[in-house]
Amino acid sequence: MEEYALITGASKGIGKSIATLLAVKKYNLLLVARSGEELAQLKEDLTAAYAIQVDLLAIDLSMPGAALEVADWCREKAYTVSILVNNAGFGLWGNFDQLSIDEQLNSIQLNINTVTELTFRLLPSLRTCQQSYILNISSTAAYQALPTLAVYAATKAYVLSFSRAIRMELQHTSVSVTCISPGPVATGFAERAGLSVIKDLAEKFNMDPDQVAAFALKAMFSKKSEVIPGFTNQVSAYANRFLPKAIIERVAASLYKTR
Repeated sequence: MEEYALITGASKGIGKSIATLLAVKKYNLLLVARSGEELAQLKEDLTAAYAIQVDLLAIDLSMPGAALEVADWCREKAYTVSILVNNAGFGLWGNFDQLSIDEQLNSIQLNINTVTELTFRLLPSLRTCQQSYILNISSTAAYQALPTLAVYAATKAYVLSFSRAIRMELQHTSVSVTCISPGPVATGFAERAGLSVIKDLAEKFNMDPDQVAAFALKAMFSKKSEVIPGFTNQVSAYANRFLPKAIIERVAASLYKTR
């Protein structure tokens, strides 16, 4: 039985880096993202370099029904998934009532609903493997409310809490669950979110996607529960345990405030 690692948001950023590092380890890959062209190029590069099996599915995971379509694709092609990487996600920057409600609901659909449903629908496959892994990508935004990133931070708090809970539920099975919460990463996230206001700050503290991917996979294969890459990010997240929420949220608001 050949096993596969399925990665959402695999066409760029952290997802692409995770796919490449898993290819180095000779894992067969299922690449899922919106961009068919970018996925096709990645498939070509990885199969040529590492002689692995790679298949792709171009789909917008922010649309209702997308998770079921991915699961049906795996079932119809008889793919056994031993690693699920829930990486795809996006956020929007701005005051809640000034942003498009449709786009914010799409963000919730992708960051919460798709992660939840895809995990549910692929768990039967994951359970059949001698050892399998779920890697969920959250964010340091999960550790506090973020004015002007209200929906995004809330969705990532869900991912973190969900990961902790199902890890405990699955602790006596072959399925290990890890959640990684990176801070700023040099991907297209800030541009899509419209975060021009912190462009200079982000560039100063950005981590490289390859760095984050290596950190994430090391944690996943070590069966860690919850990890935060980068010393500054760790200090920032853990400070939330000791400082009053009002102070944390006021500082966050000053960093992300709209002009």
